[in-house]
Amino acid sequence: MDLEFNKNDDSMRLLISEMKRKHANICLGGGKNKIKKQHEKGKLTARERIDYLKDNNVDFLEIGSFAGDGMYKEYGGCPSAGVVAGITFVSNRQCVVIANDATVKAGAWFPITAKKNLRMQEIAMENRLPIIYLVDSAGVFLPMQDEIFPDKEHFGRIFRNNAKMSSMGITQISAVMGACVAGGAYLPIMSDEALIVNKTGSIFLAGSYLVKAAIGEIIDNETLGGASTHCEISGVTDYKAKNDKDALDKIRNIINKIGSNEKAGFNRDKPVNPKMNEKEIYGIVHRNRAKPYNMKSIIKRLSDNSDFDEYKEGYGKTIICGYARIDGWAVGIVANQREIIKDKKGEIQFGGVIYSDSADKAARFIANCNQKKIPLVFLQDVNGFMVGSKSEHGGIIKDGAKMVNAMANSVVPKFTVIVGNSYGAGNYAMCGKAYDPRLIVAWPTAEIAVMGGEQAAKVLLQIEKASLKNKGEEINEQNERKLLDTITKKYKEQTSPFYAASRLWIDAIIDPTQTRQVISMGINAANNAPITKAYNPGIIQS
Repeated sequence: MDLEFNKNDDSMRLLISEMKRKHANICLGGGKNKIKKQHEKGKLTARERIDYLKDNNVDFLEIGSFAGDGMYKEYGGCPSAGVVAGITFVSNRQCVVIANDATVKAGAWFPITAKKNLRMQEIAMENRLPIIYLVDSAGVFLPMQDEIFPDKEHFGRIFRNNAKMSSMGITQISAVMGACVAGGAYLPIMSDEALIVNKTGSIFLAGSYLVKAAIGEIIDNETLGGASTHCEISGVTDYKAKNDKDALDKIRNIINKIGSNEKAGFNRDKPVNPKMNEKEIYGIVHRNRAKPYNMKSIIKRLSDNSDFDEYKEGYGKTIICGYARIDGWAVGIVANQREIIKDKKGEIQFGGVIYSDSADKAARFIANCNQKKIPLVFLQDVNGFMVGSKSEHGGIIKDGAKMVNAMANSVVPKFTVIVGNSYGAGNYAMCGKAYDPRLIVAWPTAEIAVMGGEQAAKVLLQIEKASLKNKGEEINEQNERKLLDTITKKYKEQTSPFYAASRLWIDAIIDPTQTRQVISMGINAANNAPITKAYNPGIIQS
């Protein structure tokens, strides 16, 4: 291994260490004192509930762990959006699990909480997975009600999705393990089956204080909407549990009886580990994102037996396409090549840039994968499409549109991994969040933005200087440098993977060595949803 490899390896390990440190802090939710109070009430925390519920020795693919990171500082923050969620196995059945974290503002719903819940329901619907809600929430966070209550993608969409999933035959199970208030009370009751924990669970449209204020009735919360009330008088809930663990055991028993679904039929062989060491990825991805590296070296450390059957190897070289297996699953890989390439004419093609021939190749390959029912994996490290008169005259917009059409209309499931740069229209063409990947994750080296930081900062500086000039103000060289530094710092913060993850532009930030596991879990989930329509790439100009 050379010096550059070792420096890259060190840089990646530092980024992974920082990611793990941040995640460990997020896992504390509202803090150790709030966790202690939860335990004193005889309740498990959200993470403890999920750990008890899931099968032994299986992975929990957490979605949105960094959601809300750095947001709502004026309210003390909202770690993990106040809800822990992900995909795991319960009684040998792959399920989506959503657990309110009552240590974070009593489990109240912030705008990002609603967005995260909707994302989890989307995953359940796309993949036809049973969904389990572990409810412990004070309802909408009132100081921000205008940002969570009335719009299409706000709180009410949760209940709309409950109804839609019911009509689709997707099993929904709710356990009321704490407060379940106001509009939130509809969620468990719109599920197929609802449990409630005795003495700690409660369901009501209005609590005792509001009831007294509204109609003058004096009543305690337990009598108003506790377990005995709803299991023996109202019939709102189906099962009474003695404690958290009893409720979770009952859920496992319910899931254990669900019949099997028709499968999509994606091809899977016996999984084989890559021949090449996965951890060498750390040293291959360059710490300087402007520097080239060979993406094929990454692919061979992700694929079973390090095998990769490349499609059109000698054509359109800035995008790599080909077939492989990941944890046994057959996949089609579309990846940006980061090496600088010299073609037979002696012309230079820049790594990470999509040219007309590359876009054309990718569009054809995506169509082939749809015909063969092979899931697609996109590995993004892209600066965008090639610009300039030669590219424009050669029809780069037309060829780019072909690729976007082919990708957007794909009927096989798509999975996106952001390895490095994810800039501009390259983000779109390589299946960014707007194009419905079943899962989209990023490595700690990722950057997501309309353009690279250096170029963007210079453009923003020119805009700021022009604005100051219009006001009759001049800026000297020293102040210009200071302004550029301020703009660059702000832009860099906005392009970081943590900024993207906090806003759920991506589902997770992962260690590169987790990539095989994430893709495998994603395809396993997608295999529960048969493909019901034919592939049609839409109108594409020839």
